[in-house]
Amino acid sequence: MGILNMNDILNYKEYYASVHFSAADEVFAGKVLGINDLINFEGTSVSELKKAFKEAVDDYLQTCSKIGKTPEKTYKGSFNVRVSPQLHQEASTFAAIHNITLNEFVKKALSYALKQKENVGQILEENNNKLETA
Repeated sequence: MGILNMNDILNYKEYYASVHFSAADEVFAGKVLGINDLINFEGTSVSELKKAFKEAVDDYLQTCSKIGKTPEKTYKGSFNVRVSPQLHQEASTFAAIHNITLNEFVKKALSYALKQKENVGQILEENNNKLETA
């Protein structure tokens, strides 16, 4: 079921949402990620926020059913990645040398990075801190 983790992400029925706290309004606000439809929700406590998220997803699924629309899944297995021309060339060359497609190389690289989540997360955090202090 949905749980709030250190990245402020909720998960319910394979839908994910980002959340933040608005000090001015004294409310937690959330938005479902990865779909084109706009689904927002809010709550004045964490438990109220989680409940509102579940209700928003359930309402979305019911509405889609009523109007005959297929609900969007948050992740379909296909996405575009924008990189510099140099990185694109290096990745394509690396893939060709190893006799795999660029798509297969990206899948393997993502898989490797996710198997090393803690190390990659630490590197990303260090890079974010460097950018903030620059």
